[in-house]
Amino acid sequence: MLQEPFAFGNSFVHQLDPRIRLMTACIYSIVVALSRNFQVLTAAVLISFVLVILAQLSVREIIKRIIVVNSFNVLLWLVLPLTFHGPIALTLGPLTIYNAGIAMAAQITLKSNAILLALMALVTTMNFSILGYALNWLHVSDKIVHLLLMTYRYVFVIDQEYQRLIRAARIRGFQPRTNLHTYKTYAYLVGMLLVRSAVRADRVYKAMLCRGFKRKFYCLHEFNAGKHERLFVAAMAGVILVLIYLEWLK
Repeated sequence: MLQEPFAFGNSFVHQLDPRIRLMTACIYSIVVALSRNFQVLTAAVLISFVLVILAQLSVREIIKRIIVVNSFNVLLWLVLPLTFHGPIALTLGPLTIYNAGIAMAAQITLKSNAILLALMALVTTMNFSILGYALNWLHVSDKIVHLLLMTYRYVFVIDQEYQRLIRAARIRGFQPRTNLHTYKTYAYLVGMLLVRSAVRADRVYKAMLCRGFKRKFYCLHEFNAGKHERLFVAAMAGVILVLIYLEWLK
């Protein structure tokens, strides 16, 4: 089941209009992703930390997600300094460490952490369904928005069906092992899950038609951009312009 540990709260960020948060997160992430100046990237990490503080997110949940992302960054630090050729920084026996590889690994680490923290503060602090409606307001394709909302709604149903099949197999004495019988059982399980999903999808579609579905979901959440949103947009616009100036114009 999908978890939304940051979606509910009373912080300054939670009270902002979801559309403003989503647009700001997209523009900020693009600027950070295209930056290469270490001053800009370091400043971006600090700015993202400020956003996290304003959102009043759980430190424990943040650390969990940072560990996942940086476990991948550790692999980059092990590979890039040895393979990204350029001026030599250090030679350790048969191993040659290059400055360009170290710089690239550091840039990726700073970018990934800055973007991750910003998205946690601005995007994950809204309900998934509200995210879909905000995307629709921003004129994202209706098909993509519908697919997003339907997937979010019925991924839990599919998970329940999967758990029912697993329990039925265990009641019949199934014990997963590394053998052909286990592989066949899991193949049958996946096939049955697909069949049940298709049957459920057909039933849901017919039920929606009976209720007058006209290829549009109506949002019950009222979007309202006020004084706080204007202040936030002005502050973030200033921050983004400063980052752009330091990266390209300076």
